[in-house]
Amino acid sequence: MRSSFGTTDDGPGGPVHRVPVIVHAPDPISREGVLSQLRRHPEIDLRTESGPGTVALLVDDSLDEADLTRLRRIVRSEGARAVLVVGGIREAELLDVIECGVGAIVWRHEATAHRLVQAVLSAARGDGDLPADLLGRLIDQVGTLHRGAAGHPATPSVGLVPREVDVLRLVADGFDTSEIAGKLSYSERTIKNVMHGLTTRLHLRNRAHAVAYALREGYI
Repeated sequence: MRSSFGTTDDGPGGPVHRVPVIVHAPDPISREGVLSQLRRHPEIDLRTESGPGTVALLVDDSLDEADLTRLRRIVRSEGARAVLVVGGIREAELLDVIECGVGAIVWRHEATAHRLVQAVLSAARGDGDLPADLLGRLIDQVGTLHRGAAGHPATPSVGLVPREVDVLRLVADGFDTSEIAGKLSYSERTIKNVMHGLTTRLHLRNRAHAVAYALREGYI
């Protein structure tokens, strides 16, 4: 029996926490393919409408302005978290995608059932989940922006404390919460509190957006 908190009481292992997920795809065949991948996993609760706490999974070969507008609406107006499954992202779109509030990105050619579920769960937790090559491109792009800002040195406009910078550096290197806690000798709760504090204070939408901010402001 499903409770109001997105869990089910069935099964020998006890309650399973379920993440509400809605799938957007450009055609019925693509949508059904993703749904068939996800519906086999008990931690996924497939829905037909998005809302606060929902993970919206968007699938497309490439992005256009309509896709970016939809992403902004899903995250900012509907209160959902976004996972993007895409064939490629152009350089000019990269910062826009991150600042739309996308927390997880999966390349279409890597979109196995395991990879999709991993990205959905990361987004639901508020973690970042970017392909390593995409993170490298993001770092390069922000570096280019800094070098092109003649007469405007990369000094931080809003202060981050050293502990926040340490955490964001490790997030940018791809470590998850437990790994960051181990490396910095903090508890996982402390790491989560650090991330929650800085994203709330700076009005950032998720870890990926926090990393983009830290890069743009010259912290990392």
